[in-house]
Amino acid sequence: MRRMVKPTLLLAAGLLAGCATTSTPVAVAPVAPLSSEVSPETVFGSTYKPLPGVATVIRNVTIFDGKGGRVDNGAVRFEGGKVAAIGAGVSEAGATVIDGGGRFVTPGIIDIHSHLGNYPTPSVRAHQDGNEVTGPVRPEVWAVHAVWPQDPGFTRALAGGTTVLHVLPGSANLFGGRGVTLKNVWGRTAQDMVMPGAPWSLKMACGENPKRVYGSRNQMPGSRMGNVAVMRQTWANAQAYKAGMGKPGNKRDLAMETLVGVLDGRILVQNHCYRADEMVNIVAMSKEFGYKVTAFHHAVEAYKIADFLAKEGICAAMWADWWGFKMESYDGIQENLPYFHAAGGCAITHSDDAHGIQRLNQETAKALANGRRMGVAIRDEEAWTWVGINPAKALGIADKVGSLEPGKQADVVLWNGNPLSVYSRPEKVWIDGALVYDTADPARRPVSDFELGQPGEGDRK
Repeated sequence: MRRMVKPTLLLAAGLLAGCATTSTPVAVAPVAPLSSEVSPETVFGSTYKPLPGVATVIRNVTIFDGKGGRVDNGAVRFEGGKVAAIGAGVSEAGATVIDGGGRFVTPGIIDIHSHLGNYPTPSVRAHQDGNEVTGPVRPEVWAVHAVWPQDPGFTRALAGGTTVLHVLPGSANLFGGRGVTLKNVWGRTAQDMVMPGAPWSLKMACGENPKRVYGSRNQMPGSRMGNVAVMRQTWANAQAYKAGMGKPGNKRDLAMETLVGVLDGRILVQNHCYRADEMVNIVAMSKEFGYKVTAFHHAVEAYKIADFLAKEGICAAMWADWWGFKMESYDGIQENLPYFHAAGGCAITHSDDAHGIQRLNQETAKALANGRRMGVAIRDEEAWTWVGINPAKALGIADKVGSLEPGKQADVVLWNGNPLSVYSRPEKVWIDGALVYDTADPARRPVSDFELGQPGEGDRK
């Protein structure tokens, strides 16, 4: 096997060698303590810097714009990291021009429910950092603190056209912690991948998982009644904490800080929930305590209450056809996504899986086909909203990504055919206008640092 020395190791070796040979003491400046006013969102926030790109025009392509529109034999121009123009024809002045030859262009896929980095591959126990199973109420933990940027799953997702992903803690707890939105680029740290301006989220869960994990320990919650009771008490505690903020003797509480962020509308709730009756209960609880559920995830029975969720303005992030693997998923149907869409709901295709994120285009196509077989006529370009503008809305980033519109970030995918065909795959992927993946160019097929020197390094995945 080829042996490789990583640059970081060379740098460290050089520093150590320098320390061994120098006799001059190094002056170390004292570290000032952090101000109590420093925001944790700033301290652990984004250090992402877009890669340089060039002005680019892709012409002679069919475009799904991500918000339900379609342009046949169209073109898109992007420069300075932003979409500049889209339509039947655009200016090609000063741009690198790619003739699409009748192929397809879409905005980059957005996966609203991922565990990449928190449950990376290799899938070994040492890598399982997505659930803090020491108590059912753990809003103080942050997924970003456990994201391993060397996870090979990131580059495999990129090869499938995923340019933005939302990494969530697992669903063992009622309050699982904060989720984070990442740009799917290489980073030395997770913060190098954090999308600037994207809101943090709170992962909540109802149903079987929390009551199984904690009921098996003979502690609360051990039932669905217990789930709701613990959640309500927690929100009541958060309201009391918020009322006492700034008063003498009110000790800082990291868990409460997250919950207050939700009550203030700064942190979005992404809620794992399967059954229709439980989703309705959760909505009622959110009204009792004055917060909003942004999206229900998995939502296997969303089709039963599609009109209710649409009226409440709550999105449903769903699988194409996963069902029956536990009792709360037993009443799932393969038409869930299209039925929810047809009822006017904000439908989203999500993965929740390191393999599914590599082919969310195919998952969307499966759901679309199942709906059509049942008489639900949805156009291809409409279905692309399920991985385009809809997840962007639910993540609070629809002003930045999710569709190809002038002024938005140039996350663009050139496919070798209709992206809703099982035979199609991305040829090129741009993030913020920079070409980050090219199936024809081994130098632009990113490799995780963990995979360097291993068999299959840099292949097409």
